[in-house]
Amino acid sequence: QVQLVGSGGGLVQPGGSLRLSCAASRSISSINAMGWFRQPPGKARELVASITDGGSTDYADSVKGRFTISKGNAKDTVYLQMNSLKPEDTAVYYCYAHVTMYGMDYWGKGTPVTVSS
Repeated sequence: QVQLVGSGGGLVQPGGSLRLSCAASRSISSINAMGWFRQPPGKARELVASITDGGSTDYADSVKGRFTISKGNAKDTVYLQMNSLKPEDTAVYYCYAHVTMYGMDYWGKGTPVTVSS
């Protein structure tokens, strides 16, 4: 089965930056959108950013102006540049891919991000 691999998380101080990467182990047909969810400790999972096959982007209000999502040159690859990180950004970040034709979602196992001094 296809596996999405998210990486790039770690421990950073407030105001620091991280770049998350996500790539599929095998090619996924007809991907309509890719992006990132996150789940802070003790809170519900929330959408952070997404990008469609046409290049349209969407961001949570809490990260606008600080995070940037982009597609990579390789197929089924997406990045999330995170700047000016805040303690409230601490969460496990999950990469996803959506295929509308079949109503299918692919998920990575998550990469943890901790923002603390």
